[in-house]
Amino acid sequence: MAANKITNEYDRKKELQEFENTKLGVKGLVDSGITRVPRMFHHPPETLFDLNQGDSRGEQNCIPVIDLCAPHQDLVRGIREASAKFGFFQIVNHGVPVTLLDRVVKAMKGFHELPPEEKMLFYDRNWNTSGKGVGYFSNYDLFYSKAASWRDTLQCLLGPVSINPDDIPDVCRGEVMEWETEVKRLAEKLMGLLSEGLGLPADKLKEVSYVGRASLTAHYYPHCPEPSKTVGIASHTDPGILTILLQDQVGGLQVKYNDKWIDLNPVHGALVINIGDLFQIISNDGYKSGEHRVVANSSNESRVSIAVFFNPGTADNLYGPLAELVSHEKLALYKQFKFSDLAMRFLTKELEGKAMTSHFRL
Repeated sequence: MAANKITNEYDRKKELQEFENTKLGVKGLVDSGITRVPRMFHHPPETLFDLNQGDSRGEQNCIPVIDLCAPHQDLVRGIREASAKFGFFQIVNHGVPVTLLDRVVKAMKGFHELPPEEKMLFYDRNWNTSGKGVGYFSNYDLFYSKAASWRDTLQCLLGPVSINPDDIPDVCRGEVMEWETEVKRLAEKLMGLLSEGLGLPADKLKEVSYVGRASLTAHYYPHCPEPSKTVGIASHTDPGILTILLQDQVGGLQVKYNDKWIDLNPVHGALVINIGDLFQIISNDGYKSGEHRVVANSSNESRVSIAVFFNPGTADNLYGPLAELVSHEKLALYKQFKFSDLAMRFLTKELEGKAMTSHFRL
């Protein structure tokens, strides 16, 4: 009887390790022809109860699409309002050729669809400490989340130390290098506008101490045979300063606003911008970090998104509400802390949930 009980018990740790050992990620499961989502990907009811209930129709709940060629004061105001209300907005007329954006998406899809024997050579869960600064894996929180999510990831460190181009996979090397130049230029422009939106000089937040570290994360969401049982990415906020996201046209990204999930529908040629936890903290809640998630991909076409995360270049500097944003009328809402403490807390907990800002709140 006892032997039967042991045999019938679900061994999650074993399933996770067997999945990890393949080095083929979720794409490998799909290629194997599975028709059911393995149990290790099953999310609990509290994650799934309102799945696919995104609202893209309500006028009140539309994530703004902002034209960077608008008059300057209108532009600053629009970005400020979107960052304070949603923590998210899309931008168009940003100066990056749409042809480059399309090539970046195609190149990242190309990497994830390489033959298994080529792709698995880049499998490295510890990519950030291995010295290469490039790694492919599935679910950074695979071994300590309550459920895995239906996606694979390629990550490249873009700063503060420039990546060795030879370490980037051939199939996307040129596009990564081109995109790095454009996205860093764009981040500097956006940080100037966001700084002005807080009533600060445009150059206040462009320093290395705020956006000196950048990493590229290319997610791949293959078709999911049972999208009601899992997610593409669980709900979370980004821990750092600013995220610039390039997504394809498949869709699936949702933003939480007033306890309701809003579809952030793709706009061809647009880039998605979102505020991170550290920006909410240094702005003393002038801006909010946007909670978001990605639903599992029910489309027969794989979804690709490429996020570049901008974080402080010096992790051991102290951060908290900017002195200019604290007064007798508006007291500091957060304590001082090192960004390394925030990053460590983020990387040692499962992705789901919004916990960074509340952890440092006074």
